[in-house]
Formats: sequence, C-alpha cells, structure tokens
Amino acid sequence: MTREPLFGKTLWQLQEITDTLGAPRFVAKQIAGWLYKKEISEIGQMSNLSKKIRGVLSEEFTFGLQKPVNVQASADGTKKYLFKAGGGFIESAYIPENKRATLCLSSQVGCKMGCLFCMTGKQGFQANLTAGEILNQIRSLPEKDTVTNLVYMGMGEPMDNPEAVMQSLEILTADWGFARSPRKITVSTIGVVPAMRYFLENSECHLAVSLHTPFEEERRTLMPVSRKYPIQAILSELKQHDFGRQRRVSFEYIVFNGLNDTPRHARELARILNGINCRINLIRFHPIPDTPLKGTDEKRLMQFKEALNAKGIITTIRASRGQDIDAACGLLSTREMKQEIKAQKLKKG
Repeated sequence: MTREPLFGKTLWQLQEITDTLGAPRFVAKQIAGWLYKKEISEIGQMSNLSKKIRGVLSEEFTFGLQKPVNVQASADGTKKYLFKAGGGFIESAYIPENKRATLCLSSQVGCKMGCLFCMTGKQGFQANLTAGEILNQIRSLPEKDTVTNLVYMGMGEPMDNPEAVMQSLEILTADWGFARSPRKITVSTIGVVPAMRYFLENSECHLAVSLHTPFEEERRTLMPVSRKYPIQAILSELKQHDFGRQRRVSFEYIVFNGLNDTPRHARELARILNGINCRINLIRFHPIPDTPLKGTDEKRLMQFKEALNAKGIITTIRASRGQDIDAACGLLSTREMKQEIKAQKLKKG
C-alpha cells in the first residue's frame, strides 16, 4: 500500500488524522510544527509525540520531502532546480538580487493552456501538483533560509490547480505553518476567472495577470484561453476588487518585436486599465524552439516603457536573469523528459 505524505497537509487535515488516532487535538499542531518549522525529514524524529503515535503515523504516512535531482547555476547567481513530481519533472528558479531572493514555483507538470510563447505548454498537461509538491520546492531548496519572496510563475497555470495552490498558500501564511507574509507572495494567472475570483476573495497574496496585448484577437493567437476568458471578463472581475496599498495587482507583458510593442498598444493599454490600481511588468522574451516570435530590441523596449509611464501607468522592465542556462521556463524539464524517454527506449530495445 502506498503511504500518503504528511507534508502539505493543513492543520485541519492533520486534526482529522489525530481524531482517527484518538489523540488530543493539540497533537495536530505539534505535527504541523515538525512539518513546517523544524529541520527534520522523518516522522520518527517528532520527539514530543508519543512512541505509539509516531509508530502509527510511520506505518500509514511518509514525511513527504523530495530533494532536487538536478541544478543549473548561472554566472549571475540564478539557479534552476529540477524536481521529480507528479510522474514527471518540474522546475524552480532561485533568483538572488541584492537583499532580496525570489523563488519561482511550479504548480503543474506541463500545462494545458498552449500559449504560443511558452515551452511548458509544448509539453502538454501531465499532472497537477499537490500542495506538498508545491511546498517541497521551498522546503527542499538548499537556499531556503535566504528566500524573501515567492512567485507562482513557474511551470503550469496556478488557477488551473486552485485547490492545491490555495492549500499551499494557507500553509505558507498560517501561524502554524511557515508564517510567511502574504505581501511577499505573488500568484500569476492567464485569467481563469472563476478561480481568480476565489483567490481574490480568500487570499491576501498579490496577483499577477499575464496580459501580453490589449487586443483580443492578438491575445487569442498568443493565448488560446482568451477564447473562454476574454480580456474584458478578466478586467471586469478585477474592477470589483479593492487593490489598495497593501495588495497589488500587476500585469505581466512579454514584449514581442513588432507584435505588441507599438504606440497603438500603449494607448489601448492605458484605456483598458483605466480605473485599476496596477502596474505593468515588461518582460524580455527568452527564445524557445519552434516559435515564430522574437523579442523586441532594447530601444523599442525603452520607448514602450516610457510611453506607458507617460500615460500614468507604473511600468518596469523585469531584469533578465540566468541567460547562460536554460532561462525560459520549461526548457530544463523538457530536456530531462526527452532524455528519460530516450533512456527508456534504449532499455527496452
């Protein structure tokens, strides 16, 4: 029988387990403390639990941590970690910068959204990660103690896996969990409206929306999901929520040469975002195989930024990191997946 991992369970799920064991409810909080606040990796190390409870837990559950299987290190300090999860491979990117260190988390193995610019989408959807598999990317990171900010911007669409994502956010921000500030966590989405609404109503973390063009026809070409969740539906939902000083919504905008970097695009962005307290993050395009898209040049990028700032929209350019390794999300895991398939074929043949 496959044992279920404890890591990734909420306090209430742990209380259900202790109830079945006939243990007092405070034992669940003790277990949570060992899972999320202590440096242990085995149930037997939970020394303030009775020997009997540790024995039963060890028979029915595993602790649930998995170390990375590979890492690529860039000259600028960026590291891409590869983990086995969900029957495939996922990536996490560790990005140190001055006094800040950001960890980019994956939420799925592959992705079903099929965005034209995304290598992960070319893998197709393979599996949703569990809350434990999402959190393992932090807990098993060698640099975990230096991480200041978390972004759900790795492989997969977080709002296509809302239950596990919300569960992981609860554990990250709860006092009994990792007790991290929601102001240091950002969750991205391409605009899955129902899940985005649930997130906005039930979490205090920041939101980032992948926009990439203000024109619907162009967005449908870049992001097929726009057929189901058009731009106006996304913006209409956002306008129903209050984004003040304590909570931020940003729009991610990969800039493609001649496609979405014109004065016409800047004017339309200013029009459709009017009334939303937001900022735009411009992102340089990291080339991926088999796509006709090309990144804009630095001159046009700066002109586009200045045009948006002139219209009153706070606009920044995200620094490109890890250029000397597989920078684009999905490249490292795709390569590993292909190598494993090749090895399996050789083994059979």
